[in-house]
Amino acid sequence: MMPETRSVLVTGGAGFIGSHLAEAFLADGKKVVVLDDLSTGHRSRVPKGANFVEGDIRRFDLEGLLKDANVDTILHYAAQIDVRKSVEDPVFDAEVNVLGTIRIAQAALAAGVAQIVFASSGGAIYGDPEGFAADENHPTNPVSPYGVAKLAGEKYLFGLAHGTSLVVTALRFANVYGPRQDGRGEAGVIGIWMKTLLEDGECLINGGGDQSRDFVFVGDVVKANLAAAARRKAGVINVGTGVETSVNRLYDLVAAACGTPRPARRGPAKSGEQMRSVLDVTKSRTALGLTTLVALPNGLSRTAAWFRRAPSPA
Repeated sequence: MMPETRSVLVTGGAGFIGSHLAEAFLADGKKVVVLDDLSTGHRSRVPKGANFVEGDIRRFDLEGLLKDANVDTILHYAAQIDVRKSVEDPVFDAEVNVLGTIRIAQAALAAGVAQIVFASSGGAIYGDPEGFAADENHPTNPVSPYGVAKLAGEKYLFGLAHGTSLVVTALRFANVYGPRQDGRGEAGVIGIWMKTLLEDGECLINGGGDQSRDFVFVGDVVKANLAAAARRKAGVINVGTGVETSVNRLYDLVAAACGTPRPARRGPAKSGEQMRSVLDVTKSRTALGLTTLVALPNGLSRTAAWFRRAPSPA
């Protein structure tokens, strides 16, 4: 008698990154279960072939779901990702990003799950990098409740898994962009700008535009997850490009991808905004094999093409 096929659970699988992951793991021959409360995700983004379950990680019977679906790998992407909202309501942010993550870990241990791949944050956890780029050993200096919660989520996962067979992989992402992106998160500005420019609107740049970020294409994030799961890589791994791009340069590239010369309007700087964020991605090359990444102009062109075909529902 053949053993039953194990499944992959994608929490937040009706969202931007999660829906791409569900598609990719299905294409890789895996059985995929998507758990999403649809508070920000969209049912239409769940790929055909995935088993969709509507539920909130803070209250759902996670252990029952994991056992019923015979899950061996969890890709944990259900989260509150808006830094500004975390400042306005840190209790809600912690309920989702800390307590929700603890519940995932407890259920995984009870159900015999082999691995949790956790969507963490490079920029929000490290703060402004000391030197050019932040590697995985860089001091953690989060300056927002969101960053604190993501770091706490990592610590709880590693702490609860200590001494067990559960493999925990924390992928610390740069600013992820690409098709299906909405206006949340720091890279969300790409989606906002593209939607605005394609509708002949005017975009806003806060401050001087010298603020810089590391922007990574969602397709490369998918590759990182596939490799982390296939190789059962434990530990913390940065996933970015190692390339620093200013907001002013980003706007020029977005406008070019949208085929418009329209300049941006200037607004006041945001109080307390982090000025720089760029990740050292040396470890991801060796641990995950991410040696070839999508260049920003190419990724923006592909993202703009998606916005032209199917405007974001956000």
